[in-house]
Amino acid sequence: MTKIAAIQMVSTPSVATNIATASRLVAEAASQGALLVSLPEYWPIMGLQDTDKVDRAEPDGAGPIQDFLAGAAREHGIWLAGGTLPLTSSSPGKVMNTTLVYNPRGEAVGRYDKIHLFGFNKGDEAYDEARTIVPGQNVVTFDAPFGKVGLAVCYDLRFPELFRAMGDCTLMLVPAAFTYTTGSAHWEVLLRARAIENQCYVLAAAQGGTHANGRRTFGHSVLIDPWGKVTALLEEGEGVVIGEIDQALIDSVRGSLPALKHRRL
Repeated sequence: MTKIAAIQMVSTPSVATNIATASRLVAEAASQGALLVSLPEYWPIMGLQDTDKVDRAEPDGAGPIQDFLAGAAREHGIWLAGGTLPLTSSSPGKVMNTTLVYNPRGEAVGRYDKIHLFGFNKGDEAYDEARTIVPGQNVVTFDAPFGKVGLAVCYDLRFPELFRAMGDCTLMLVPAAFTYTTGSAHWEVLLRARAIENQCYVLAAAQGGTHANGRRTFGHSVLIDPWGKVTALLEEGEGVVIGEIDQALIDSVRGSLPALKHRRL
């Protein structure tokens, strides 16, 4: 069996502070034997304003955030999925909200730009990611030693067709910064549904607490198995969620209930 881990954070407006926190928590996960570690969405910066991330955007392949991710993967000999970070885009005033994946040599081996952009308006609580983010276009997976891994981010969770398009995965990653309002209603049920539908593990690294900008994120970083069972969970605050991928369980679930083979389009 293979150990994997999700990092939960309560990120701040300071990139340096967030890198220091991520460094400590990634080291903790690696010390517990995790082969793959995932950071949450927006881990490097939760600004006081949405536009703060635009000012800290990095070009693909260069910058202190990416240097940290590559160095941490190499130092600990792990596969590191970098939650999301802001990368420069071709649209003025907007960024790509991007997951970068690094192998144990510190090499970038995968890039996923968040496709579905969150929009929500309920009374005094409103969000519109499209004001500062350019949507991605491509479904992305990568091959890890234990199997194929699919990449999604936060609001993507509400679009099951994206997960189907990933194909036969061992693991799907969903770094997120779900709001408390939507998370308390829908987070776990959606994650469990994606695991059950695709008969694979789902690992969701989340933001979990009240941030300097007043936003409260739901947390509940979690590992869910192919039967839809929650096997590891952290409700709020920063920390590490660690669990195991059991290929025999995947095979057993798919063997006894071959729903993926029964699909008729």
